[in-house]
Amino acid sequence: MQKTLLTFVDDFYEDLELWYPLLRLQEAGYVTRLAAPALRTYVGKHGYPATSDLLLNDAHSQDFCGLLVPGGFMPDKLRRDAKVLALTREFFEQGKLVAFICHGGWIPISAKILRGKRATGSLGIKDDLENAGALWVDEPVVVDGNLISSRTPRDLAPFAKAMVEFLAPHAG
Repeated sequence: MQKTLLTFVDDFYEDLELWYPLLRLQEAGYVTRLAAPALRTYVGKHGYPATSDLLLNDAHSQDFCGLLVPGGFMPDKLRRDAKVLALTREFFEQGKLVAFICHGGWIPISAKILRGKRATGSLGIKDDLENAGALWVDEPVVVDGNLISSRTPRDLAPFAKAMVEFLAPHAG
């Protein structure tokens, strides 16, 4: 099984929600590719840089074992991109990991994959999740099939742990 994950990145991503899981996944033997609208360096909400190494239009779900969607303001911009939504739906439909935290839930909401699923996220998008048909749960991490969601940076440890545990049985 492929041990590479896809992550979306654009300006104003939440720094910790990208870097903590990325480093934890790396410790577990995974590679993470940063896909964005252009190949350049993006700046997080708190100023930390992240350089994309894959154009969104060149990303294909079959090349990855999962998807990580960090929060920040980035998801509100990228959820308007048809390729981002198509990729998110493909990962979900293929039973691959779709992990999102905080405002990252905006992308699965717009991809229309949350109806009837348990999920969490920032309290700021609770209504959005519920309006999309998700059953919002106020817990540090929620696992519903191949969907793993978390609330905020304070929940990063259980979020990253759940991702690694989900991927372990699926890894070669």
